[in-house]
Amino acid sequence: MATTKTGAPLDRGTLDTLLRRRLFYTPSFEMYGGVSGLYDYGPPGCALQQSIVDTWRKHFVLEEDMLEVDCTMLTPHEVLKTSGHVDKFADWMCKDPKSGEIFRADHLVEEVLEARLKGDKEARGEKVAVEEEDADKKKRKKKVKDIQVVKLTDEVRKEYEETLAKIDNYDGAELGELIIKHKITNPATGGALEPPVAFNLMFQTSIGPSSNLPGYLRPETAQGQFLTFNKLLEFNNLRMPFASASIGKSFRNEISPRSGLLRVREFLMAEIEHFVDPAEKKHPRFVEVADSVSLKFLPRNVQEQGQTTIVEKTIGEAVREGMVDNETLGYFLARIQLFLKEIGIDQNKVRFRQHMPNEMAHYATDCWDAELLTSYGWIECVGCADRSAYDLTVHSKKTGQSLIVREALEVPKVWEQWDIVVDKKWLGPRFKKDAKKVEEAIEKVPQEEREKMAATLKEGGKITVKVDGLGEVELDKVTVEKNQHTQNVREYTPNVIEPSFGIGRIFYSLIEHIYWTRPGSELRDVLSFPPRIAPTKILIVPLSSNKDFAPLVTALSHKIRRAGVSNRVDNSSTSIGKRYSRNDELGTPFGITIDFQTVKDGTVTLRERDGMKQIRASQEQVIEVVKGILEDNGTWEEALEKYGEFQGQELDE
Repeated sequence: MATTKTGAPLDRGTLDTLLRRRLFYTPSFEMYGGVSGLYDYGPPGCALQQSIVDTWRKHFVLEEDMLEVDCTMLTPHEVLKTSGHVDKFADWMCKDPKSGEIFRADHLVEEVLEARLKGDKEARGEKVAVEEEDADKKKRKKKVKDIQVVKLTDEVRKEYEETLAKIDNYDGAELGELIIKHKITNPATGGALEPPVAFNLMFQTSIGPSSNLPGYLRPETAQGQFLTFNKLLEFNNLRMPFASASIGKSFRNEISPRSGLLRVREFLMAEIEHFVDPAEKKHPRFVEVADSVSLKFLPRNVQEQGQTTIVEKTIGEAVREGMVDNETLGYFLARIQLFLKEIGIDQNKVRFRQHMPNEMAHYATDCWDAELLTSYGWIECVGCADRSAYDLTVHSKKTGQSLIVREALEVPKVWEQWDIVVDKKWLGPRFKKDAKKVEEAIEKVPQEEREKMAATLKEGGKITVKVDGLGEVELDKVTVEKNQHTQNVREYTPNVIEPSFGIGRIFYSLIEHIYWTRPGSELRDVLSFPPRIAPTKILIVPLSSNKDFAPLVTALSHKIRRAGVSNRVDNSSTSIGKRYSRNDELGTPFGITIDFQTVKDGTVTLRERDGMKQIRASQEQVIEVVKGILEDNGTWEEALEKYGEFQGQELDE
């Protein structure tokens, strides 16, 4: 059951109404009926998003000394063909041939099985959380075939639970089998569904007026960073390891967007590409987090057993035991956890789930998702993948340009090996277009086999090599000899550890985690953003419309802005209590009241959002208190202790 910050049941409908009414976000093109999966951010939404991004930039880019880049969103077809996205960046969809309605197959299976389990609980008399549903889901519930209250057998219930635990691991054929086995149909019409087919998620376009250069809106920010690797390495004075970072829009043509901001077609991403020596994936700062940061893991082997049991341990233990592959991957998982904590994410609603083989991206060798618990269930908000050397390798092979690191060895490496020397004047005319293929086959001959070849040639025999498409090929004009080699420079293709953040998903999950309702005669909604993350830091309210207050309000607002703190003025005619309540909905952490005492001596009251307690001090002291809290150089409790709680003014709260 999803809950608010205070543990009360979360009413998603009420929260969504609040967010739209206060213009955190709104459906795009609403006057024209809207387009699913597209949203606009209003003033508080923009400010909140920017606060999250600023915190991310300080937490990662500045603290880790990363190289930030801003790459184009338009990407040529050839680039994404090489990276594998054209062929493999897809989800499974199934269609109702009668109605034409299209579903994302894994989501449909998940939704139906969860609904049946919920109906089973109701039939057994168990308490079931009632949550507000989005409009799309309501439409799909015209027919109640899959959500009626029906008891399931223990065997069926267990099978459903195991299927849901492994839902991300099924491919298209397996999802099709599940749909048939569990008699899943179109929830709205009961119509039969066609087998799942792959649907590429990229938006296709043409670059230039002639439309001769096909392209796509990028599905991730990573490819631009890989293609500038050589320039970034040179900018970094050829030092390894290093990381690049990029913040920008990406696009995915979702099959059936739903869940508000959690599944959209245009979204902000913040991605890091940490380039590391494949032979040395230790991290110099791993010791800082190894024993001090504990994470809640959902490993692959647990999911494969159809379970969701959490394993909690320090990141140091996880790396030492091999559950997390290496120190660099582990270091970033810990840093992700610390970032989420810093922006206000409820630490009891965070887990790190390891990808299972079938759901792994085509470029990844291992991947962990930071998932956040919301009223929609566990939502992937950050992915942290080991992309190995995949991207640099394929782009290098396609373009013929070297994407490697060259490092001078302190002690030269000396060794002996058998070399096969081919007469190129014989090779070309003899094999023509297949000459390159023969040469590559020769290069792959192992050392022990080369030694045998040398002995055969010495005895006057013939040697052959197996070539794909040509079979055994006799080598006439070759020599095999043992030579001493000296290596002064080591060459390698870096591996990449990639943390990838979905800012919109973090944005929404954070709001659910810090939302609560203040009890009293009239329930009032509060968004308890950490002060540094809050869209606006200070609300200025004059006690009344008295003309003596106006110049004081203007001067104080300017003074606060010069101090680098965002503020807004509410001089409406409603009571101060209601004005503060309105801004509690916006998450404004502090409020300053200008009253008749301010006219006399310049002092003001400072009110803190969550506890509604106040202090009275000079304007400079109040600004200093707020700045100290925003910069982690002080706390509200310390301010209360220093100045004492002010109770001399009724705020009608």
